[in-house]
Amino acid sequence: TFDKILIANRGEIACRVIKTCQKMGIKSVAVHSDVDASAVHVKMADEAVCVGPAPTSKSYLNMDAIMDAIRSTGAQAVHPGYGFLSENKEFAKRLAAEGVTFIGPDTHAIMAMGDKIESKLIAKAAKVNTIPGFDGVVETADDAVKIAQQIGYPVMIKASAGGGGKGMRIAWNDEETREGFRFSSQEAASSFGDDRLLIEKYIDNPRHIEIQVLADKHGNALWLNERECSIQRRNQKVVEEAPSTFLDSVTRRAMGEQAVQLAKAVQYSSAGTVEFLVDSKKNFYFLEMNTRLQVEHPITECITGLDLVEQMIRVAKGYKLLHKQEDIPINGWAIESRVYAEDPYKSFGLPSIGRLSQYQEPLNLSNVRVDSGIQEGSDISIYYDPMISKLVTYGATRAEALSKMEDALDNYVIRGVTHNIPLLREIITHPRFISGDISTNFLPEVYPDGFKGHQLEVGNRRELLASAAALYITAQLRSQKVLGNLRKTCWRLILQTSTVEVDGGKVEVSGQWNLASTLLPLTINGTDRMLQFKVRVLSKLAAELNSYMPEKVAEDTSSILRSPMPGSVVAVSVKPGDTVAEGQEICVIEAMKMQNSLTAAKQAKVKKVHCKPGETVGEGDLLVELE
Repeated sequence: TFDKILIANRGEIACRVIKTCQKMGIKSVAVHSDVDASAVHVKMADEAVCVGPAPTSKSYLNMDAIMDAIRSTGAQAVHPGYGFLSENKEFAKRLAAEGVTFIGPDTHAIMAMGDKIESKLIAKAAKVNTIPGFDGVVETADDAVKIAQQIGYPVMIKASAGGGGKGMRIAWNDEETREGFRFSSQEAASSFGDDRLLIEKYIDNPRHIEIQVLADKHGNALWLNERECSIQRRNQKVVEEAPSTFLDSVTRRAMGEQAVQLAKAVQYSSAGTVEFLVDSKKNFYFLEMNTRLQVEHPITECITGLDLVEQMIRVAKGYKLLHKQEDIPINGWAIESRVYAEDPYKSFGLPSIGRLSQYQEPLNLSNVRVDSGIQEGSDISIYYDPMISKLVTYGATRAEALSKMEDALDNYVIRGVTHNIPLLREIITHPRFISGDISTNFLPEVYPDGFKGHQLEVGNRRELLASAAALYITAQLRSQKVLGNLRKTCWRLILQTSTVEVDGGKVEVSGQWNLASTLLPLTINGTDRMLQFKVRVLSKLAAELNSYMPEKVAEDTSSILRSPMPGSVVAVSVKPGDTVAEGQEICVIEAMKMQNSLTAAKQAKVKKVHCKPGETVGEGDLLVELE
């Protein structure tokens, strides 16, 4: 096959591709921005080339610099991963012009499927079910309103070249359509360099189910079963599984065959994904085709036994597919949780930045896979996607895969950044999720007031307090032994069982009290638990004195506007002296390629503006003061 492949990406997907290159005996070339110079993918690759400064437009989207890297390293092929240049027809054309193989479909398929307007027309012609909507480019906000009124609310405004939830807005009225048109076009321009939009009917409360396809250059195409991707926030997937609990074999085959019809209609060759919306009656509608490797591809690999990156490389080299449709199994069940550096208590996940002071993946557990591109000491910055890893568990049954996911999340140690593991754990243990009663509205329906964290029941609270008390006593005993005889090692393990009385009830806590470990496996009232916690236990006197401490008064947020996350200021819509109405936009903050509109909490006059477009702001920074 190829001698050397350049991976035009970063993070976990670059690492994922490099692993298959190593397995196949192919040398790998990493590209990186200056801030990614010591990143994991750079260390894993055989060679690495810096392609520019941190902003993506100057590095990972910098085609000239990446083409120079290809020439200087003599790479024969390029794997684009997902995002960045993976669905950029211009990049594929430039590679073809220089005789470099693009590990993906040809430019015709990228152009046809990358444009949501054209792809919908092709899908209709290929007899694939499609969503009602406007099949042209929406030019202005006024046009958007007219079209939305004709289709009937609610509507979905989408970037024609988009994907990954970027450049998408749901509008329920004319005002939201105007606002959605502006934000979607700005996000589309920022993420894809293409601000064209389309509008279609929004199907309320659907499931998002996609079909993995694989095709070669000899006219052969397969469907590799489905992935259930309905658990989303801001149109971005959070938890995925394969297969889906919802599909029967008849619907699965119908969706698979339509996906293959579409792939053949554009002479598709490589791995690709056809996404569908599925309603409660199992009617399914074509959403889009992603002409690249999908983020959630590992769960398909788990249930089929295929290495999709290897298949992409084989197809790119010109080989025929090794398998027939009847060879593709559904073996067991796989679940993927996307672990993000995000604060799940803010809109189900606003980006968080920082350095990973402690990081430990749960790879000690069987049937657990972690696709990551970071390590202890890595920085999570505002420039790139906030994904830490993809945590995948596999089991013979769904119940087994879910149980394994619960254990894996409990054993995952992440310190230094805020992360979404509390939300992931709540999702996979929620009765509705366990029963398979899900849709794309799962999160807002289950948590209408936002995610507030796990609500402790009386028994759980008692167990936690007892564990904290036992751990505190163990630490005190260790301190006494160390201070009493300095020659004794302070890392000695203390094995003991403690009975702790809490609120009149007795709790028995036992375990190997290794106080140096970030994970503490305990047996509490006969049940095995995995704990991660920092304990602050007050003596009775300290607790009494603590009650006299003045309470911190909550800040009046109606008169000030602070940044809810780190990012850069895209726009400031007001100036001192302006009068703003409640809900009126004051400024727009962009973080990790997503734009967030910040609005006034009340009608007031603008007293002072503390930011201007182009500035970088931190979480909690004061942006605007109102009188």
